[in-house]
Amino acid sequence: MTTMAQETTSTTTTATAGAAGAAGTAGTASPVGPMGSAGTMSAAETMSAAGAAGGSETRRHELAAFLRSRRERITPEQVGLPRGARRRTPGLRREEVAHLSAVGVTWYTWLEQSRDIHVSVQVLDALARTLLLDPSERAHLFQLAGATDPTPASSCAGVTDAVRLLLDQLDPLPACVQNSRYDILAYNRTYAHLLCDLDAIPPQDRNCMVLIHTHPQWRESVVHLDASMRLMAAKLRASMAGHLSEPAWKMLVKRLQAESPEFRENWERYEVVVGRSKTKEFRNPHVGLLTLTHTDLWLSPDHGARMVTYTPVDEESRERLEKLHAYAQGAAR
Repeated sequence: MTTMAQETTSTTTTATAGAAGAAGTAGTASPVGPMGSAGTMSAAETMSAAGAAGGSETRRHELAAFLRSRRERITPEQVGLPRGARRRTPGLRREEVAHLSAVGVTWYTWLEQSRDIHVSVQVLDALARTLLLDPSERAHLFQLAGATDPTPASSCAGVTDAVRLLLDQLDPLPACVQNSRYDILAYNRTYAHLLCDLDAIPPQDRNCMVLIHTHPQWRESVVHLDASMRLMAAKLRASMAGHLSEPAWKMLVKRLQAESPEFRENWERYEVVVGRSKTKEFRNPHVGLLTLTHTDLWLSPDHGARMVTYTPVDEESRERLEKLHAYAQGAAR
């Protein structure tokens, strides 16, 4: 998450550069170009630059108005804050949005005032979560900010129709497609109800690391929770070695560090584990205990997306998977 200090530093740097540029052009002499001509812009270039500046300013105003409208529709109770007797502001206050998003109040105020400041994807992600934006609103937010949404909700590249057909054909065996960051990109009906009602989870939150550390039902379904969290943290650290500069990876780790003391403890161990198949036990609220073998089937040579499958260890688990599949089919109707 980008802090107030980081965002303010970016703004200050931009302002300083702008002041230096103004000072450099304040004199009467113009810079000399390579051929000895004055380095001034043509009329067409001036119009193009003015148009770009105008478009940028318009987007900043639209972004500010959009943020205000979303802030004013969220009640304090929706984000776990007390309403208080003297509240007159419709929805949330600016300082409440800033606090919940872990950014400075002054910086967020500037954002709603359409000031020309840098907005990182980490901050946009935090604002989208604080303001409870749905997928369409989230996409609109990133578009107004001129940024690319790094979460899997914006794209499920690599999940072809053939892969989706394979997932469906594997029912009643639970199966899903994940990337190395544990984002759940696609899944079949049985997997949808293996650990929780996955259909009810917003697409941007369908991540096994996030769910095992923050989702109550998912956590209750994992029999060996502490060992699983420690193993997953070690596997995530091993995978992250090739993605250290990517925003989506940094956003995931910062979110987990902020929301889970267990993750913070395991992350500081600096343990590294390469993916492996293993037997897992789940407590399913609909059919009871399931003992399953976890297997990864890689979909590409570079070990990006993989199909995660669960096969029953015993006949009892097989029968219970069939019951779970029947329940999932009924729930989908």
